Amino acid sequence: MARHRERHLSHRTGWLRASVLGANDGIISTAALILGVAASDASRDAVLTAGVAGLSAGALAMAMGEYISVSSQRDTERADIAKEVWELENVPERELAELTAIYMEKGLSHELAREVAEQLTEKDALRIHLIEELGITEETVARPLQAALSSMASFAIGAALPLIAAALAPAGARIVTTILVAVLALIGLGVAGAKAGGAKITRPTIRVVLGGVIAMAVTMAIGKAFGAVVG
Repeated sequence: MARHRERHLSHRTGWLRASVLGANDGIISTAALILGVAASDASRDAVLTAGVAGLSAGALAMAMGEYISVSSQRDTERADIAKEVWELENVPERELAELTAIYMEKGLSHELAREVAEQLTEKDALRIHLIEELGITEETVARPLQAALSSMASFAIGAALPLIAAALAPAGARIVTTILVAVLALIGLGVAGAKAGGAKITRPTIRVVLGGVIAMAVTMAIGKAFGAVVG
C-alpha cells in the first residue's frame, strides 16, 4: 500500500517563525529609527546613516540571537536523545512499559497498547520513543543555522524597504513616505505570514500593523522631543 501523505504546515514552523520575526523587526526597527532621527530635524545624511547602521546591526544581531537561542534548544534535544539511547540499550523493558502506557492513555487497551509498542519498537525504537515521549520529529528538530540565516536575510529585506523609501523621498515628504512604505510592508508581511502558516489573514495582519504603528509613533515622539531639547 502506498504511503499516504497529507499536506500539513507544521514543518514550516522553524523557518517561518524566524523569517516573520526577522522581517517584522527589520521593518519596524529601521523605520522607527529613521523616523525618530528625521523627527529631530536631522540632516538627510544623518537619517540615512542611522538607517544603514540599524539595518547592519539589526541583521547581525538577529542572526546571532537566533543561532544562540536555537542552538541551546538543539543542545537540550541532543541531551534528551542521548538519554533515550542509553535507556533503550540498558533498560529496554522499562521503555517498552512507558510506550505501552502512552498508548493506553490514548485509549488503547493494555493488550493492544503492548502489541503496538512491541511492533513499533522492533521497527525503529529510537524514532518512536523520540516522537511519543519527547515530541521530536525530523520536521520539528531545532536547526540553528537555518534559523540564523532566515532571520538575518528577512531582517535585511524588511529593513531595506523603509531605508530605500527614506533615501528616494523628497526632503519634505521623507517622514510620510517612510511611514506609508513601512505600513504597506507590514500589511504584506502579515498577509504572507498568515497564508504561509495556514491562518486567517485579518487578525495577524492587524496585529503586525498595529504594533508597528505604535512603535513608530513612540519613536517619532521621542525624536521630536529630543530634537527640540537639543535645538
